[in-house]
Amino acid sequence: MPEFEAIQAVRDFVEQGGSVLLVIAFVTAVMWTLIYERFWYFRVRHRKERDRVRELWRSRPDHASWNARQVRRMLISQVRQKLQQRLGPIETIVKLCPMLGLLGTVTGMIEVFDVMAAGSGNARGMAGGVSKATLPTMAGMVAALSGMIFSIQLDRYSRDEANRVADSLEFVHQ
Repeated sequence: MPEFEAIQAVRDFVEQGGSVLLVIAFVTAVMWTLIYERFWYFRVRHRKERDRVRELWRSRPDHASWNARQVRRMLISQVRQKLQQRLGPIETIVKLCPMLGLLGTVTGMIEVFDVMAAGSGNARGMAGGVSKATLPTMAGMVAALSGMIFSIQLDRYSRDEANRVADSLEFVHQ
């Protein structure tokens, strides 16, 4: 049963890394859910919003008055706000992941110091603590790096797309 072996391998990995590894896994799952949601929004929903805003602007009889400029600014601001929605939480989670890894390092080292304080010189006990110190650090860094790559791309796309929408709403200077 390969499925059972995979589950057992994950269970062993979590046991070696400690409970902080579960927290990192949960936070990473939330981060990737938010990243996926943003990609879905950009791919599907934003196109409809962009077309709606363009049509609203084109249907206006006046494009040159002060009121028209304010309506244009409002429309661009609404698009920008929707594009940048949920990017802040993604960036926060990216910054949180290494800190959670550090928490795992500290808890693992406490276990090593406990074994050393007992004076038994138990190499196996110290190795388990070192494992609980290094695995969460690695997991936190991998999660942060993978999330950071996509977070930067999402931020860049949202800024560029907001500028494209702004450029597509023609403005007539008086």
